[in-house]
Amino acid sequence: MLIILALIILFHITSAILLFIATIRNVWWVWEDYTLDLWYHCNSTNCYDIPNSATSDAAYLQTVQATMILATILCCVGFFVFILQLFRLKQGERFVFTAIIQLLSAFCVMTGASIYTAEHLNFKDKNFTNGEYGYAFVVAWVAFPMTLLSGLMYLVLRKRK
Repeated sequence: MLIILALIILFHITSAILLFIATIRNVWWVWEDYTLDLWYHCNSTNCYDIPNSATSDAAYLQTVQATMILATILCCVGFFVFILQLFRLKQGERFVFTAIIQLLSAFCVMTGASIYTAEHLNFKDKNFTNGEYGYAFVVAWVAFPMTLLSGLMYLVLRKRK
């Protein structure tokens, strides 16, 4: 039981690290010397705000920003709730709330990455239409199944003795 618990903790921490990397790093879209993330586009010397990112025309960009931040916060809160539930609740009642928080985090990651996938060309300059997804975008998609599996593992762990 302790080994399973340790693996779940490691899995949860890995999910949180992946979410931090995906949310913070400036490599969601790459083109030649330019990179683009959810807040800035950078060249080899400087970074600039994404044009018109604060307007209602870029509401989907703001949605992606919000869902990725919310996913990261939920994942971190879920870990602290897990630690509290580990020592406070009786067997059978444990980890349900943690599982719900992790599943909400997975839903937020999926929503944000899906919206970015569908709308990424709409909030970029025309210079960025040629390019490819960067590693932070891929990390966001990797974080989705990890947070989903983490939430499901908490539900399974709840029933174990």
